[in-house]
Amino acid sequence: MNTRHSDIIIIGAGLSGIGAACHLSRKNPEKTYVILEARTELGGTWSLFQYPGIRSDSDMYTFGYSFKTWEDQKSFADGPSILKYLNEAADEYKVRDHIIYEQRALSYNFNTEEKLWTVTTVNTATKEETVYSCQFIFSCSGYYNYAKGYTPEFKDQSNFEGEIIHPQKWPEKLDVTDKKVVIIGSGATAVTIVPELTDQGAKVVMLQRSPTYIAALPNKDKIAARIKRIFPKKIAYRLIRFKNIFYAIVFFNLCKYFPEAMKKFIIKGAKKGLGDFPVDPHFIPNYNPWEQRFCIAPNGDFFRAIRKGKASVVTDQIDRFLTNGILLKSGKTLSADIIITATGLELVAFGGVKIQVDSEPFDVSKSFVYKGLMLSDLPNFFIFVGYTNASWTLKSDLTSEYISRVLKYLDKHNYKALQAKVVETNLKPIPLLNLNSGYINRAANTLPSQGNKAPWRVYQNYVLDYKMLRVDTIKDKRIRFFK
Repeated sequence: MNTRHSDIIIIGAGLSGIGAACHLSRKNPEKTYVILEARTELGGTWSLFQYPGIRSDSDMYTFGYSFKTWEDQKSFADGPSILKYLNEAADEYKVRDHIIYEQRALSYNFNTEEKLWTVTTVNTATKEETVYSCQFIFSCSGYYNYAKGYTPEFKDQSNFEGEIIHPQKWPEKLDVTDKKVVIIGSGATAVTIVPELTDQGAKVVMLQRSPTYIAALPNKDKIAARIKRIFPKKIAYRLIRFKNIFYAIVFFNLCKYFPEAMKKFIIKGAKKGLGDFPVDPHFIPNYNPWEQRFCIAPNGDFFRAIRKGKASVVTDQIDRFLTNGILLKSGKTLSADIIITATGLELVAFGGVKIQVDSEPFDVSKSFVYKGLMLSDLPNFFIFVGYTNASWTLKSDLTSEYISRVLKYLDKHNYKALQAKVVETNLKPIPLLNLNSGYINRAANTLPSQGNKAPWRVYQNYVLDYKMLRVDTIKDKRIRFFK
């Protein structure tokens, strides 16, 4: 059995993992690291998902890294453009040489005496196991199951004679020309796929159990274009990034504190984009804005497909599948050649890896998250979890900046490990992710908790996090350091 050692092991070569590696190259070049990636290429989500039109639902000036400018004119980039950007970042900071592919992590074990982690992996091709050792683990594997998406059991599903596809397993060559396609779901994936399939000649129905907030936003930022003309590239990028962070915070807080007014504003926008297609009941959600993920339609493409009669939305519940479609609870039938189950993700904590301390199981669901990036009682283990109400990368960038400061602090004081401990006597557990989406609720009991006050509270606010992670001191009564 092979063994190799490095200062840091990064799990996953996706957006967070590549970003973390670039930060190490920039801020802590003296540290050695490897990235263990289960797949055969970097990119994570952006190489895994191949469904039509896959794109970011955050603007690229905040979804891109703080240290690498976004050059494209599009604010909401397609998957191939994002993958190209990630590959460029990997090359610029010589990250590619550190990636070991086809290494799926099976278990992590921390030895408290040696202050070292051992990571056991399996080669996804040869099934050979390898043991790696390191001082720190950066968990950058995201929070959903790469093997499969979530699909509920539908009655008589086997009776359907057409094709059933989950977007996570999109077939390479799917011809939808003149086909009747029913997309089950109303989240970002469904909203993305609808206009793409209509452009390919399909007749599309989006079947939703309940509506989602959808807003049309321009895919070219005119203010950003002006800023780029006036200022040098790097300064322009920072200004645009700041502007978009500010806009996102303002919009989120307006939704939080003035939900009724914002609800009317968003629905009015949908009505304008839909033309004669009715807003009620299809675009009036039964929850307040930002209690679930907010969907973006770049340049109003989703609304335009409906307005032009190429797509429609049906709000109903499924009774059962038929040989040629779906029977709804209302008695209505939707005929289909292809059914796409855009029914969400299956969440899995830390890639489903078995975590141990001194060979004893560590239950992550019993722990609290410190500053959004460490688990209580788990030494030298950092987690990368992005925002749910803003760009993922904003938070993962801040996480890297904080870790960089921690590594320098430990070296300066000759410490080998740090561990977050709950010292409060009345800390109340709150679900980690602050949305009531189905995929989050299904996995709530497998995830760690946040607390009801800082620094255990995950505020989902860039300004507060910036202060906590880049300004506040590393030393804290909740952190124990070990030599």
